[in-house]
Amino acid sequence: MEEPTSQLSDEEFVDNFPTMDEERIQLDDPEFDVDLLPLEFEETVHCSPKEEEVNAKKMQKTTTKNTVQAFHLRRSLNLLDKLDEEKSLCIQKTRGELHVCRQRMDLLTKQLESLAAEIATEREANNMAAVGRLQAASRCRQKELESEKDLQSKITALLKDSENAMWHIEMQKGQFEEVRKHSEEEAEARQRSLEVHAAQQLQKEKEALEKVERNRLLRARKSLHVQKELGLRHQKLVDDAQRNHRVAVKFLKASLGRIREREQKEEMESRKHMRRRMDAVLALKNNITASRETLKKFQTWGQKKAELATQKALNEKEVILAQGGDAFKHLSHQRRHQELEAQRRAFEEEQKLRKQEIVSRILKEEAEEEHRRKRQHPPCKATDKWTLRDRTWKYISDFCEGKTVKTDTHLLENEMAFQPKPFCLLKAISSESVQVDLGASSTEDEILAEPDIPGLWSKEYKSYQLKVPREDMDRKPVGGTKMDKDILARTVERLRSGVVHKQVVSGREFKGRPFNSKPEVIHFKDFDIGKVYKKKITLINATYTINYCKLVGVEEELKDFIHIDFDPPGPMSAGMSCEVLVTFKPMINKDLEGNVSFLAQTGAFSVPLKCSTKKCSLSLDKELIDFGSYVVGETTSRIITLSNVGGLGTRFKFLLDSESCDMDESQPIIKISSLFTCDDKKSLYEKVMASLAEQPLDGNESSPPDVRSRKGSEKPDETDITAVASAVTMIPNEEPAEITLGEVTEGEIGPFSSIKVPIIFTPVIPGQTQTKFKVMFKNPQCSTLYFRATGIAIDVPVWVPRATVDLKICTYDRLYQDSIVVHTRSKAALRLKFEVCKELRGHIELLPETGYIQAQSSYSVQLKFLPRHSLPEDAGKYFDPVSRVLEAPMTIWVADQIKPVEFTVQAIVTTSDLEISPSEINFGYCTIYEAIRTELNISNLSLLPQEFGFVGLPKYVDIQPNDGFGTILPLETLQLDVIFQPTKAKEYRFELVCKSEINRYFKVSCLAVGVHPPLELSHYQIKFSATSLYDTTVSTLYVINSHLSMNKLIHSVPRIGSEDASPVGPTSFEFLLPPNSPITISPSVGTVLPGKKCLVQVVFQPVLPHEIILKEATQILNKEIENNTFRKEPAQKKELWKQSLSVVRVHNRDRPSRVSTPHTAEMQKPVVLSASSNEYHTAQATLARAFQGKFEKFVVPCVIASGDLKDRKASEPLSFSPHNTLYLELWCPAVAPSIVVTSNNGQTIFNFGDIAVGHRSVKKVTFQNISPEDLALEFSVLNPNGPFVLLNPCSKLCSGEEETLVLCFSPHESILAQETLEIITKRGALTLTLVGTGVASMITCSIEGNTLNMGYVLAREAVSSSFKLQNESSLPIKFWVRLESLSKKRAETRQQLPKFLASREQRTEIVGTQNYNGQSVFSIVPVEGLMFPGKAQEFTVTFSPDHESLYFSDLLQVVLFEKKVSQQILLKGAAREHMMFVEGGDALDVPVESLTVIPALDPEHREEAEEMKPILVTMNYVQFDTDAPTPPATRELQVGCIRTTQPSPRKTVEFSLDNVAWLQHKGFSIEPARGSVERGQTKTINISWAPPADFDPDHPLMVSTLLQLRGDVKETYKVNFVAYVVAGL
Repeated sequence: MEEPTSQLSDEEFVDNFPTMDEERIQLDDPEFDVDLLPLEFEETVHCSPKEEEVNAKKMQKTTTKNTVQAFHLRRSLNLLDKLDEEKSLCIQKTRGELHVCRQRMDLLTKQLESLAAEIATEREANNMAAVGRLQAASRCRQKELESEKDLQSKITALLKDSENAMWHIEMQKGQFEEVRKHSEEEAEARQRSLEVHAAQQLQKEKEALEKVERNRLLRARKSLHVQKELGLRHQKLVDDAQRNHRVAVKFLKASLGRIREREQKEEMESRKHMRRRMDAVLALKNNITASRETLKKFQTWGQKKAELATQKALNEKEVILAQGGDAFKHLSHQRRHQELEAQRRAFEEEQKLRKQEIVSRILKEEAEEEHRRKRQHPPCKATDKWTLRDRTWKYISDFCEGKTVKTDTHLLENEMAFQPKPFCLLKAISSESVQVDLGASSTEDEILAEPDIPGLWSKEYKSYQLKVPREDMDRKPVGGTKMDKDILARTVERLRSGVVHKQVVSGREFKGRPFNSKPEVIHFKDFDIGKVYKKKITLINATYTINYCKLVGVEEELKDFIHIDFDPPGPMSAGMSCEVLVTFKPMINKDLEGNVSFLAQTGAFSVPLKCSTKKCSLSLDKELIDFGSYVVGETTSRIITLSNVGGLGTRFKFLLDSESCDMDESQPIIKISSLFTCDDKKSLYEKVMASLAEQPLDGNESSPPDVRSRKGSEKPDETDITAVASAVTMIPNEEPAEITLGEVTEGEIGPFSSIKVPIIFTPVIPGQTQTKFKVMFKNPQCSTLYFRATGIAIDVPVWVPRATVDLKICTYDRLYQDSIVVHTRSKAALRLKFEVCKELRGHIELLPETGYIQAQSSYSVQLKFLPRHSLPEDAGKYFDPVSRVLEAPMTIWVADQIKPVEFTVQAIVTTSDLEISPSEINFGYCTIYEAIRTELNISNLSLLPQEFGFVGLPKYVDIQPNDGFGTILPLETLQLDVIFQPTKAKEYRFELVCKSEINRYFKVSCLAVGVHPPLELSHYQIKFSATSLYDTTVSTLYVINSHLSMNKLIHSVPRIGSEDASPVGPTSFEFLLPPNSPITISPSVGTVLPGKKCLVQVVFQPVLPHEIILKEATQILNKEIENNTFRKEPAQKKELWKQSLSVVRVHNRDRPSRVSTPHTAEMQKPVVLSASSNEYHTAQATLARAFQGKFEKFVVPCVIASGDLKDRKASEPLSFSPHNTLYLELWCPAVAPSIVVTSNNGQTIFNFGDIAVGHRSVKKVTFQNISPEDLALEFSVLNPNGPFVLLNPCSKLCSGEEETLVLCFSPHESILAQETLEIITKRGALTLTLVGTGVASMITCSIEGNTLNMGYVLAREAVSSSFKLQNESSLPIKFWVRLESLSKKRAETRQQLPKFLASREQRTEIVGTQNYNGQSVFSIVPVEGLMFPGKAQEFTVTFSPDHESLYFSDLLQVVLFEKKVSQQILLKGAAREHMMFVEGGDALDVPVESLTVIPALDPEHREEAEEMKPILVTMNYVQFDTDAPTPPATRELQVGCIRTTQPSPRKTVEFSLDNVAWLQHKGFSIEPARGSVERGQTKTINISWAPPADFDPDHPLMVSTLLQLRGDVKETYKVNFVAYVVAGL
């Protein structure tokens, strides 16, 4: 569904939709084609909608979609208008630029024409210089003209583009012209609808306003009517109140007369009472003072005793420790013993107090019993039974006599009931001078029953028995039997039925009370024991006719106190009366209630009887006292009456509700139960016990005064009790109360009386005040009464908003003004008078002195304060000379106002002096290349900050900071630097003038002498950058000799002040370094020739002092020695304890001696440490970590002398002048290193030691960032061709983190290498020194050619050979020997194609034929070991083939340090099945055997196989072109016999060659042709060939012969000879 839409204004649409900038529509392209509206927009514009309806208000309602489309359409039109304006403006601007460009072109054309004319003229005049100049100008104009033409073309093109864009925009505007008209019509329609809507809304608001106005008038009329009614009612109430007031005044005057008389009497009594109280307070004060002095003495005595006890305990502890005992255990036992002793004494003292208390009670009871015995009859006889009283008395007497008493369980239980368990509580409270009767607290709730018959508690009481006759003993019981009781009841009933009759008169039966009593109740109020009270009552006959009345009596419990006198009147008619006299004689103080019973003819009746003791009935006449409104400063009072309508008086006390008070003052001893509730007793006991546990137990005895006080008196001190009670009950009230009680706050109120207490209201702070009070009574039966008082304080009509006018800080002789505003609340004008205290009238003035302030307005007074120097003497008490504070009271007297308005003028008066010290400055001698700085102190004696400045300074004087200007704070002393830098050599006299902000001048005189030295420095101050410890910073400067001539007119000549000038010539200098400084100057001494300069290098390297490092290292070493000493020898320590114990026993106990152990003697020996020790390096690293930074400033003097150092004699010093001295200032900030080395004991030198060439050694360096920030690391570049390499550089190191660098030393040659590696950060650099020695591992082998041929051996036999390796280096070398056939790569190579498939040149195999059994054919011993420097190692190689082959080979490698292959030895060998062999000739087969095993041939075919063994011998005859004879081609064949251990029938091998002669014919010569070979020997057959005469060089010669070998078997070889003729070079 489509949501309903509402008609919105253009402004709302603009606010709700994004702006044009947000749409980011750019139309800068001149060929811009306006295509912003989609097709549906155009249809909406051109086609009139059929669904529109025109309403009565002519407002067109469109949907939300159409409204949004219209908004976009309007925005597009606005954009087109804006683009149209911009393009128009751009076209106008472009046309203007084109016009200007054309004008410049015209101007340039004219200039060119004029220049051409001038050129022609000058050329005619033959002025070639002018012609060249004009031609150059012409060329410039020509270039400008060309540039202007280019600019014109560009502007023309731009103008054309802009016009094209303008045309496109106009076309688009023409397309949307109808849309624009439609939009304008809609806007006009919308505006008209808004105007109609506004008119309607205005009409509604007018109607609502009229309605509101009518309601307001109605409410006003109603309020007037109500106010009128309230006024009439109020007037009526006022009239009634006035009338009642007049009536009350009459009675009040009469009452006031009586009250005044009573008040006078009470005043006299209160004065007497107050006098007695004052005397008591004075006595109490004296007692408190005396008690305090006594307590101070006791405290002092206790402190001294505690100090002595502490000292004694320390001495005992030292003695016990010297003896080797446990001091803590001993002191614990001693303290426990003291606690037990104190508990025992407290228990004994408590028992004594208990005994005295029991004795006093017994004596008191005996006295009371004796008194009662005198008034009453004593008992006839007492029994012989021991009563509780007798047993108690007997126990006490036995205890006092010291007898052993055996008590029964019942007695012990009674004693335990009286004895309090927490006896420490009594001790704690008595220590605070408060004696508490704990027995009373425990026995308060105990009920002591007294016998009804006196004498039973008497000592002489004895049990007795009455002598009763025998016949009385056989009498029946009092109540009789059951039969007797029944008979008695029937008889009484019969008698009553005969006495009581119903009374019926006129048919009416009387029912109810026959006689009425007047009064109805017999009430005896407020009786006293022993007195007799009588009352008469009248009985009136209330029946219908005659009646009788008879007295029956009273209850049994009232018979002892009530006596009734009644004479029966006989028959009494109706309405008649008779009197009854009731007599009451109270014997006990107790409320009694009962009835007096009578019997009438119509029935029994009774009169109630009450006997009430004296009681308090207290009340207040009001519970709220309203003072009303009073002005602040006034005082008023109200009276509240406390009435007692009871017969018993009591003591009362008025106090605030927040205060507490204990009314029980009659008890001389404070009871714990009165201070604390029963629930709090346990907590009190626990708190006191905790305080006792926390207090140090002072062991043996208590203070003698305390003992005497306990023995001398048993009664507690009233002063201490009062102090404790006040401390417990009274809570101080620090806030001043506006509503207070009057003078009478406590006293006695008698029976049937009243007390008037004044309540005073003194308003202080404006506003409503309320205070609650309470009345407390001593009688516990009387509840506390509460009342409250309220009042409103109104401020005075005239007041000053600023009660204190603070003028801040003022100086003498300066005028200060302020305006004081006075306000009034009064509705009438008031006269004001302003008054200044007479002491300050010469300094302070209030203008005007008198004025009138209008009603409810303000009044301004001008205050003028001009303090003079006589103010401290004139002001007197209002001025404090120490703090310089003036507090002057000012008074404003207001007419008809009792309280004046006061305010205070407060100011701090100070001086404006500045003090400068010193008053005279002598700069001495100063060179023109330096400046002398001296300190000048300027002190501000004022309490105000002052601005100052040194004015009129000469050019050669400067004052810093701030060029001598600044602000000095109150009472502050500033140090200023006066810098004097002379410009030439002369004597100076001048003054420094300081001017303050109030134009006061202070002067300082100055003296100086200027010096011009013959040498000068290129820099007089060097500021080194912040350098870390053990880092280096270098700076350079020059020493210059610029003195070339003595002519002072050319330049200023060197001189001292006004003395003669220095001579021209070589001048020497010397830098004098301070001792122990981190500065190095090179060269420090030299000579500079005139006009020359000398380069000087200054090096700053901060280091830690050697003494501090040595001290720290000594402490570290001592700690290690001490730890090792105490860790190693515990047994020796025990023996030393025994020795020391034996020595201590000999000496005095008070002076224990020390026994020194040999270890302490060892520890006290001075330890000498070297700078290369580990402790020294550890201490150095520790101090570097803890280094906080240091800034040092060095001034290095450079003395100057005339002459050359080379010309002077050895013993003749140069004459250096102290005035011709240059000074070089060095700023040397040393900071803590940002990174430190944590490994290697903090050393920065790393020695790799001796490392073999080609090998490497790795060291790890751990360093830590100890700076508070993260650091980016950079490393200096090591020598790329050097032996040192940093393997793992890092780029960042966080704060507190550690990083480990891996450094590698791999020398390539025998060399002693040293390099530095710098770890560079922004806070400094850490330099690591790398040192190492490269040693060449030189090993020589005894085998020449690195090939070891094992020769021929029989298969399945072994042969061994040895060789040696010599270590020629200075390092021990670790070696490993390995065979190529056993390497890991062997298996990989075997997976490839066989090598025999390649040509001979491509074959690279080293490992030849191997054994079939899998074992290596070659073995070597040893395979690893260590060759020491200069030693040789022998190796044994064993060749053990398991089958026949000629190609056994392997590669032996000697590996050093597991990496470097030092030697490679090729191992070769051959194996034969038989003992003979032939070698030589060309190879006819591959050196690799097949994997298939060739089967053994049988003996029949073996010879054929043997005959087939070929040998190829190739002969290359080299023929040269020269005539010299050519040597023949030669080859060799060797026949050998293998040495074997197997038994063989033949010892030798014979060989022979066939067809030797035929071979000779072919040119071959063989020598020998046959022979024999012994075992283990070989014989060579030499073969030579020379081409015969018939030899054809184009065809090789090929012949063959047989070679036969005979040994254990016969072998035949076919030797094939191939001969070539080769042409030589």
